[in-house]
Order: sequence, then C-alpha cells, then structure tokens
Amino acid sequence: MAMTMKGEVALPADRQTVWDKLNDPEVLKQCIPGCQELEKTSETSFRAIAKIKVGPVGATFKGNVELTEIDAPNGYRISGQGEGGVAGFAKGGARVALTDGPDGGTILSYDVEANVGGKIAQLGGRLIDGVAKKNADAFFAKFVEIVTNGETPPASA
Repeated sequence: MAMTMKGEVALPADRQTVWDKLNDPEVLKQCIPGCQELEKTSETSFRAIAKIKVGPVGATFKGNVELTEIDAPNGYRISGQGEGGVAGFAKGGARVALTDGPDGGTILSYDVEANVGGKIAQLGGRLIDGVAKKNADAFFAKFVEIVTNGETPPASA
C-alpha cells in the first residue's frame, strides 16, 4: 500500500543549525517516535530500530536509512526500509529541503513517499495515513523544541 505526505515547518534557527541537527543521530533518535536505537554507520547511512503501533498491530522495525543527493546545507534525499516481522515491512523515501525563512529562520519542507506491506497494510489507508501524520507531527514538534532550545542531546550510553 503506497502513501504520500507533504508539508513544511518553520524553524527558529539558521539553515546551518537546522542542517546540523538533521544530521545528528542523537537529535533524530529523540525526535523519531518509538525510536529505540539510531546508529550512524557511515557518513551517509544509519541503522535504526523503532517500535511502531498502527491500530491493533504493533511491531519492532529494524532497518537502514541512506542519505543521497546531499546538498549541504540545503537538503537531501533520504530513503530506507525496515522489517517488522509478521507485522510487515515499510520502505520509502523523502526529499527534504531547507530554505531561508522570515526573521533569520529556516523553512524545512518534506515530500514523503512510502510503501507498507503485510498485516499493517491490511489495516487500511486511512488508519495508516493517520498514524503517519501523527508521527510526522510528533517528530517535528520535538525537532522544533530541540532547535528552539539549542539543545544537543547527550550521547547514548
């Protein structure tokens, strides 16, 4: 089952600061709902483990994320895939772009395409889209909080 999502978020920081936070695994780990582990495996790739619940189906997804078309500090393409055992799989990508916003801030825009299969796909598009939107909103709310407060989260032990 395929899904798409677009949006943009105004951030109260300059583009370089936002870029740095977008590439910091500790920041991303704090922002990704259900993220249990996020490890940078190279300059352009990450390994992730996240616990996701869609309606009655919950699973721990293990996957990899790759950054391509990197144009620092303007944006990149992110693609990844994850396996959630009997719950199914997810794979997809997003184009992330940073542009100058008002008052010295930055506008982060995203365009996501994803595909899910297995038990999760059987739940129906409206439920999946709702969970995806909720998770995106939660990610950006936490990301805005970290950027606004200038936090650099402690490294995981």
